[in-house]
Amino acid sequence: MLRFVAGLFALLLANVCLADENPPLLLRHPTVSATQIVFVYGGDLWSVAKEGGTAQRLTAANGAASRPVFSPDGSEIAFTGTYDGNADVYLIPAGGGTPRRLTYHPSPDLVMGWTRDGKQVLFASTRSSSISRHSKLFTVSREGGFPSELPLPIAAEGSYSPDGKDLAYVPLDHAFEIWKRYRGGRTSPIWIAKLSDSSVTTIPRDNSNDFNPMWVGDRVFFLSDRDGPMSLLSYDTKTKGVSVALKNDGLDFKSASAGPGAIVIEQFGAIWLYDLKSATTHKVDIRIPADLPQLRPRFINVANRIANADISPTGLRAVFEARGEILTVPAEKGDVPGEGDGAATRRGVREPIAHDAGAGRLCRRDAGRLHDLQRDRHRADERQQTREHQARAASAVSVAARRAALS
Repeated sequence: MLRFVAGLFALLLANVCLADENPPLLLRHPTVSATQIVFVYGGDLWSVAKEGGTAQRLTAANGAASRPVFSPDGSEIAFTGTYDGNADVYLIPAGGGTPRRLTYHPSPDLVMGWTRDGKQVLFASTRSSSISRHSKLFTVSREGGFPSELPLPIAAEGSYSPDGKDLAYVPLDHAFEIWKRYRGGRTSPIWIAKLSDSSVTTIPRDNSNDFNPMWVGDRVFFLSDRDGPMSLLSYDTKTKGVSVALKNDGLDFKSASAGPGAIVIEQFGAIWLYDLKSATTHKVDIRIPADLPQLRPRFINVANRIANADISPTGLRAVFEARGEILTVPAEKGDVPGEGDGAATRRGVREPIAHDAGAGRLCRRDAGRLHDLQRDRHRADERQQTREHQARAASAVSVAARRAALS
């Protein structure tokens, strides 16, 4: 019995250590081909096998990459890059290489997809819009050149039908992405346009937020919050009916992209793969061996990021808020200790106060309440000591378990 209990504690400890080695990731805008999944992490494009595994970085330029979309044959990836100070359409080989710029207009050009023959990239832009909040859809050749405007007055997203004659599109970009169950005047429908005469068929809805259309065979898949959290729905172009393809009872699906035999979905920084044939879903296990300089401890000049300030009663020190920290600065010489460990911004801190009612203690104002920082730091130290004590106890149990297993 003792060996069983000791072994159980050792197994639990191993699981805790394993969880610490694989922290949650923020993986965004996934796209899928027959063999690969490409996504955005840390402002760069990363590629991983469709089955999961260790990801490889595809881009590392001085700028952000977003909205990747595989070409129909999976050989190239179109994406939006801000490498030259503006959001434009870029193209890169699926295996990596030098990004090639396709658009040069000052207005942001956001990649939405490809034409079915793989010769042109579909993107949204306000370059010819009379109202800047309303974008239009354009195509540009993968070889470059002047873009062509689609015959639609406004459009934010789109997906071509298999024959390329129709387009499922979102006329108004969905509003307030972080709001839940918005039902105001800017909810987004999905329309199906016949490009030959611009006639439109609407997908049935009841003022829900529908977006991210993906045309696969006779069905148009899309994301919608009509039944609660953002789920994956489909519209049958033959029967004109809407059905739930993948019911979601958790956090919202943020984006999705269709590829050969599957739809890849982004949810809370993780990536899921929905199999079109079996209608089953599984999470893709992805590991990123990233060298991220922004996570390395370093010195930063925060002179231009100071938000609030106050002076101590004696005038010997001043207190400032900058980058989520409360910093106390001497009048002449001395150290500049930080209070808050980076949590100030996350907790909504807006105003540091040098002392509370003459008590001579450094405080902060958070949502109208005063917090004693010295007291908070003392409590944090106590919690840290408790965690260290628990870790030592768990380590002792693990050693006892190994000894018991060997005896």
